[in-house]
Amino acid sequence: MNVLFIGDVVGEPGRRAVRELLPMLRERHALDYVVANGENSAGGAGITPGTARELFESGVDVLTSGDHLWDQKEVIELLESESRFVRPANYPVGVAGRGWTSVSKSGVPPLAVMNLQGRTFMAALENPFTAGPRVAAEARTVTPCVLLDFHAEATSEKIALSWHLDGQVSAVIGTHTHVQTADERILPGGTACLTDAGFTGGHDGVLGREWRPVVNRFLTLTPQKFGVCTSRVLLHGCVLNLDERTGNARGIERVAEPLPAA
Repeated sequence: MNVLFIGDVVGEPGRRAVRELLPMLRERHALDYVVANGENSAGGAGITPGTARELFESGVDVLTSGDHLWDQKEVIELLESESRFVRPANYPVGVAGRGWTSVSKSGVPPLAVMNLQGRTFMAALENPFTAGPRVAAEARTVTPCVLLDFHAEATSEKIALSWHLDGQVSAVIGTHTHVQTADERILPGGTACLTDAGFTGGHDGVLGREWRPVVNRFLTLTPQKFGVCTSRVLLHGCVLNLDERTGNARGIERVAEPLPAA
């Protein structure tokens, strides 16, 4: 089974990259499933039913999220009605939405996708190191192929959770920092990991935003409006090859595909 994970989709440039590049990537990598972090797809902050629909229509099978989950009030509609959209599973019981889901296609075993949020330098949700094994066990009742989007700030927390869940999930892919790391590997128990998948959007700025307002914020310590960067658009992520019988990863390859200039 071949799965493409797409790093944080930032605004319209990110959505356009997914729409225009995914057909080529699907053919190149013989993709069975596509998963994307969509928490920044609406204007660079949050997600709406409209931006989710656009990504689904572009060929994304499951959307994950993170700490910008609540930035758009329309997200409640997604949480309550869209089974292909997941929020961090370590929110308290009773919060709208789901922390994991599964998708299936004819001729391909199901894929489960789960989402967790880190706690270091972020909101104090339930400990992902205790929630992770529990959610992974639930997902594995459906399929051995389980992909985790771990939305976290600290590199150490991401790497540590990968070791903690080695052999319990197929892959632990980090998101949130928007900087693609070069540490992809497969751990001894068969779990592929990558500290951060990067982001999909304009890279001639700061983490997908225009660089001048960000610099002004550092210079003046005053509020600035961070517009979405629109130049040098790349799709970041990774391709996973999973053993359909065991769920173990057989390969992980980083993706950094440029969108050709118009």
